[in-house]
Amino acid sequence: MTRSTSTPGAAGSVARAALPFVPLGLLAALGAILAYAWKAPCRFGGAWNDGTQQFLNFCYTDIYPLWWNEKLDQGLTPYFGHPVEYPVGIGSLMWVIQKLVTGTSDPGVRFFDLTVIVMAASLVAGVVVMVALAGLQRRPWDAAWYALAPALILTAYINWDLMCGALSLGAFLAWSRRAHFTAGALLGLAIATKFYPIVLFGPLLLLALRTRKLPPLLWAVGGTVITWVVVNLPFMLFAFDGWKRFYVFSSERGADWGSLWFFFQNRQWPFLGDAGRVDMLGIVSFGLLCLAVAVLALTAPTRPRLMQLCFLVLAAFMVTNKVWSPQYVLWLVPFAVLARPNWKPLALWQVAECWYFFAIWLYLVHVQPGNETLGIGDGGYFAAVWARAITIAILAAFVVRDILRPEHDVIRQGGVDDPVGGVFDGAEDRFVLRMPSRTAVREAAPEAS
Repeated sequence: MTRSTSTPGAAGSVARAALPFVPLGLLAALGAILAYAWKAPCRFGGAWNDGTQQFLNFCYTDIYPLWWNEKLDQGLTPYFGHPVEYPVGIGSLMWVIQKLVTGTSDPGVRFFDLTVIVMAASLVAGVVVMVALAGLQRRPWDAAWYALAPALILTAYINWDLMCGALSLGAFLAWSRRAHFTAGALLGLAIATKFYPIVLFGPLLLLALRTRKLPPLLWAVGGTVITWVVVNLPFMLFAFDGWKRFYVFSSERGADWGSLWFFFQNRQWPFLGDAGRVDMLGIVSFGLLCLAVAVLALTAPTRPRLMQLCFLVLAAFMVTNKVWSPQYVLWLVPFAVLARPNWKPLALWQVAECWYFFAIWLYLVHVQPGNETLGIGDGGYFAAVWARAITIAILAAFVVRDILRPEHDVIRQGGVDDPVGGVFDGAEDRFVLRMPSRTAVREAAPEAS
């Protein structure tokens, strides 16, 4: 008779590890339903067809009007029949859903509904992946922030950001399990959907330099390049003009809603408000913040955790970007929670994001001709713009403090290093920049004669 090798203790450990996935997945589904319900005045009340009411009811979405703006209603194929201002991951999804809803009654609404189903599935998948990542940090329930964050419910279906979020989180789960090529492939798909995940290679590079773990990074870069090329190449070869629209549009676009540059231009600040310099200002300011993160990563007494650096770089990208749409909060929520799961600054930030969400729509009403008595003016709107930037800066300051003083980092309690870091977890420092201490400088100086 063969004795079973499993033990009740091992089975119980597996059960405890699996426990958070179902309830948190259900919470994500609840968040997806609440986000859909928030769009009810537009989806069921017809406010989308009224340029004022969709803002006063706070239910605007990019998805519905793009059915017409991208000529999907005319049966044109994205990129091939009409240039699309989004990367091919989104354009391909548009094409699939276009085929499904063409010929139905009210296809614009059906286009929105089917897109919502994909985004809802992406939210659930993203939360489940985050449960796994947060579970590595012994805090799986932190994923509830992503499932039910107030700003997420308000902004979930403005655009296609949730799909990119799920792919990005999946990439870091693969990295944590040392599946480096897979991690790169998932990041390649994410970048083919929304371009912002490309900045997440910065933290990987910095930690690879500090630990000299370059081969895993090269595998990931290879996976990203191969995947991105495979996905994009058919469009580049056969519909180049339509494919390049996203990149041309991004480069030509000026300072727009939500960005600090839009504030500077509106208030006509010298230099900072110069529309002709906005690209240069954005690149230089982002570069300087990235340089500061690099110095921090390579000089900190204790190697930073991967999620800490990801949060800092992504926050820098958002604050310095030419555009800061309400739904960009979806990019940052999981990384903010994984970097520093402290509810007070997170809650303060969520309040600021919700404030901005309502402010932008009221401001868009106010600037419409004939609506000068409605909504809010420049003062209320730009106060909300700065509230977002300031609360993110507060979050970043706490993360920097945790890096410089790891005893404040709740993840590193009990001798834990970087459980999401994969090959970086427990790795020795091989390349660290050290500023010479004053004592060392005095000892090295020649004695006065």
